[in-house]
Amino acid sequence: MILTGLHHIHSLFIIHRDLKPNNILIGKNGIIKIADFGLARGIGEKMTPQAITRWYRPPELLLGSNCYGVSVDLWSVGCIFAELLLRVPLFAGESDLEQLNLIFKVLGVKDDIKVFESLPGFMDSKEEKE
Repeated sequence: MILTGLHHIHSLFIIHRDLKPNNILIGKNGIIKIADFGLARGIGEKMTPQAITRWYRPPELLLGSNCYGVSVDLWSVGCIFAELLLRVPLFAGESDLEQLNLIFKVLGVKDDIKVFESLPGFMDSKEEKE
């Protein structure tokens, strides 16, 4: 049901930008609803990297990208599904750098690191790690 609701939102050209368990509501009849559209933006609108609660934020936003689409919501839903299975958050970083490290520890780092070099926060995170 979450994916059906997300498909509907995306079909209206809206990116939620803050999907997390607290924004998924279950009614008495078992119907799931997506709540809190305070950070939502229309596709094509100016975006900011400071969207989405850290534990559900994709790597490109953690690295400062402000050019993204509906895939950020799909990443968040994947994190929510993992949390439902594990009963704990999949990536529970205390900082953006720790969050990236947790993600890369589980998913690995792409061999061609140059992909990340164009993202605003990459050099900062690289220097902090060294």
